[in-house]
Amino acid sequence: MKLQIQPFTVNKQFPLTISRGTTAQSTNLWVRLEQEGVEGWGEASPFSIGAQPQTSAALISALELLIPLLGSLHPLERQRIEQVLDHHAIPSAARAAIDLALWDWMGKRVGLPLWQLWGLNHDPMVPFSVTIGINTPEQAARRTQAWLELIDPQMLKIKLGSPAGLAADQAMFTAVQAVAPPQTGFCVDANGGWPLAAALTMAEWLAAANVKYIEQPLAPTVPLDQWAELSARSPLPIFADESCLTSPDIPRLAAVVQGVNIKLMKSGGLGEARRMIHTAKAHGLQVMLGCYSDSALANTAAAHLSSLADYLDLDSHLNLVDDPFQGANIQNGRLLPPALPGLGVGLRVESEKAL
Repeated sequence: MKLQIQPFTVNKQFPLTISRGTTAQSTNLWVRLEQEGVEGWGEASPFSIGAQPQTSAALISALELLIPLLGSLHPLERQRIEQVLDHHAIPSAARAAIDLALWDWMGKRVGLPLWQLWGLNHDPMVPFSVTIGINTPEQAARRTQAWLELIDPQMLKIKLGSPAGLAADQAMFTAVQAVAPPQTGFCVDANGGWPLAAALTMAEWLAAANVKYIEQPLAPTVPLDQWAELSARSPLPIFADESCLTSPDIPRLAAVVQGVNIKLMKSGGLGEARRMIHTAKAHGLQVMLGCYSDSALANTAAAHLSSLADYLDLDSHLNLVDDPFQGANIQNGRLLPPALPGLGVGLRVESEKAL
C-alpha cells in the first residue's frame, strides 16, 4: 500500500486554556493510504500530557519511517501492520492516523459507513458537550454565549484548575452558569490541576450545580490511594483522562474512578478505542469520547463510535476557523456520523486547491 503524509495547520477561533497552558494553533497531519484504487484517510494531531509530548515533528518522523515498512503490506493485513507499529514503538497519534486510514479504506472498499459495518445505530447517541476554557468570568461568559449562538449545546464542559486558585474557578463557573439556559447540563475538567484537598472542596461545591461528573481532578502522578479517597468522598462521579491512555490502564483505575475519557490520539485509533470501550464497560465504568485539537476528520471518525459512549466531547473542529475537512453533521445537539462509506469525510470546497 502507498502512504502519503501532508501537514496542515489549523487555528482556533477561541484559544483554549487549560490548567497546563493555552493552545491557539495546531499543525496536524493528513495521512492518505492507497490500495487497489481506494484511498483511506487518517489524521494525527499533536498533544502533550506528560514528559514525552507527541509533537508534529515527532509524528512526521514516525509516519515517514512507516512509508517503506508498510509498502509491501495490504490494508487487510491488520495483524502484521500492528506488529510493525509495535516493533518500532510508533507514537499513539501516528498509530491513530494509520488506523483511521485503514478503517476508512475498509469501509470504502465494502461500501459501508463504519458505524454500520460494526452493527451500530444512532438511537442511543447522546448530545455532545462544548468546551469553555479557563478565563476571566467575563470572557468565559462571552465564550459561552458564542457557543449558544452557534449550536445551542445541551451540555457545557468547563475547564477548571486555574493557577489563580479555587476562588477563580468558582467565579468562572458561576459566570458561565449565569448565562447558560436553565436546562443546560455541566461537566468539569480540571486537567489534573487540583491537589486532593482542593478536589474534595470543589466536588462538594459543584455537586449542587447540575454538574454530571468531574474529569481528571488529580494529576496522573498522584498515587492511586488519593484517587480512591477522592472517589469515596466525592458526591460526583470521577472520570480519568490523562491517567488513562490505553486499555491496560483501565483495570488498575476501575476501583478508583467511575468513568474514563477515550481519545483517538492517545489510544492509537479506532481499534484500540473499541477495546477500551469494551474493557471499561466490563469493569462497570462509564465511557466518554474526547478530542484534542482534532479536525473534522478525526472527530468524525470518533463519532462512528458515539452510540457506545455515555458522554461525548467532540467539539474541537467547531472551534477551528480553517478546518479543511467536513464530515459529521449536528442534529438536535448530536454529532451524527455520515451515511457515506468509510469515515464519510471529504474536503471542503475552499480547501481542495489549498491541499
